[in-house]
Amino acid sequence: METSDSRQFIFIISDSIGETAELVARAAASQFNGEEVEIRRVPYVNDASEIYEIIEEVRQHNSLIAYTLVSPELREVINKEAQKYNILTVDIMTPMLDALTTFKGKPPKLEPGLVRKMDQEYFRKVEAIEFAVKYDDGKDPRGINRADLVVVGVSRTSKTPLCMYLAHKRIKAANVPLVPEVSPPEEIFNLPSHKLIGLTIRPSLLNEIRRERLKSLGLTSNADYASMERILREIEYAEGIMKKAGCSVIDVSNKAVEETASRVLEIYYRGERYGR
Repeated sequence: METSDSRQFIFIISDSIGETAELVARAAASQFNGEEVEIRRVPYVNDASEIYEIIEEVRQHNSLIAYTLVSPELREVINKEAQKYNILTVDIMTPMLDALTTFKGKPPKLEPGLVRKMDQEYFRKVEAIEFAVKYDDGKDPRGINRADLVVVGVSRTSKTPLCMYLAHKRIKAANVPLVPEVSPPEEIFNLPSHKLIGLTIRPSLLNEIRRERLKSLGLTSNADYASMERILREIEYAEGIMKKAGCSVIDVSNKAVEETASRVLEIYYRGERYGR
């Protein structure tokens, strides 16, 4: 080993960002009376030519290598090159991969960075759920321009459940109720058509839903909120707003939230793809 330095190094080599190997290396190093070991991380190594270059650098120091590489070919190269120069190596990933292969009875994907991808997907989902809660029921019109998608419709057309379902698909959705007595936010009229979805419903069904809603609240079911006259007026008003905004309209009558969401996502992604 060629070295001009008395310091000790652990080189972390990974096909992703190398966090896993670094955590293991630091935990292990902490067991040696606090003696300092300098850790250098070399992330996103996906080609054998990079390993040759890294080994040349490692040779200049008093070092060992810890690596997390899912590619068998890259693991073979790093071990072969390290052995040439008597450099110690620690394969952190392979023992667990081998054990899981036996345990599950099937081979691994051998795709780098999957943990980070899963983490990113999780945090995007959490962010979308928080967004749906914050901008539910038109609480803050500023959410309209920040949303991936905005849902409008009269009360009890499942706007909130739809937005929460979309959030679990990592879509930031806001919803705005359409009420004849309140002008809708002007922002909805400036949205691309694929980012604004209108929900409508059969009047007789909405009447039933609203009557049940009033009963669950301990209120009389013949209140104006559930009257057919009021419902017809609201739906007519809402459909006028949707027509003016030029958005797609989905009839949610007897549709499960999943079914509505599937149609919404189809509209949204098609619009994103073709810029409409």
